This record gives sequence, structure tokens and C-alpha cells, in this order.
Amino acid sequence: MLNESVIKLLKNGMWDLATCANGEPNVVPVAFKDVTEEGKLVVGDVFLETTLNNIKANGGKIAISVYDAQNLEGYQVKGTAEYVTEGTVVDTFKAMVEKMFHGAATAKGALIITPSKVIVTTPGADNKKEI
Repeated sequence: MLNESVIKLLKNGMWDLATCANGEPNVVPVAFKDVTEEGKLVVGDVFLETTLNNIKANGGKIAISVYDAQNLEGYQVKGTAEYVTEGTVVDTFKAMVEKMFHGAATAKGALIITPSKVIVTTPGADNKKEI
């Protein structure tokens, strides 16, 4: 589902996570993120309390916007997230966060997102097309 262009942008671009619960939308930028070889998106939980509450309340639904502000290439990835508190992905994020914050913060867990739809948000003829 994630083609080479989408994966490249996901690995190098900024992500905004969007969730909603009880009619109240929420969107947050994330710094600790990656794409697995299986095509899942992973996000380290450092400050995601509202996002996690919304995911619980909404059957795991989440959307990710990723974009390059220079050339306007962008994609929206919709999918379902599950939260884990142990395992190698969590250990990896803990090490990254602790290094960045010099031990003052850590990752509490990780979101593992299974994409179900990828939509082009780049301006032009392919805008709004599903990949």
C-alpha cells in the first residue's frame, strides 16, 4: 500500500496525527516516528495522552498527514492504531527519547498503525486520488 514515494516522505517528513472523539478533533505533530519493513507506521508515545484517549474512544481510527513544505508533496494515511507498552519498538523509542532529552523524559509506549488508505494531498492532477 505504501509506495516508494510515500515511504521516503514518511521517513523524512513531518507527521501530524489526527484523531477525534466526542465530536472534538485533535491534531499533533510527532517527532519520534518510523515506517517498518512490513509497511506499518510506528510512533513513540512521549506526549500523546489526548491522541491515545481518542484512539480508545474511536475504535483505533487515526489519520496521518505527511508533507514536504518545500515542494508541497504530501499524503494522508488513514488507518487503525494499536498501543503497545513493551517490545523492541518501544525499547527503540525509549532510547531515542532519553538520548534527546538527556534522561529527563522517556517513551511510555508506541502506536503501531496499520494503514488502510493512502490519499495524495500534493497539489495537481493526482490530488485526492487514492494510491
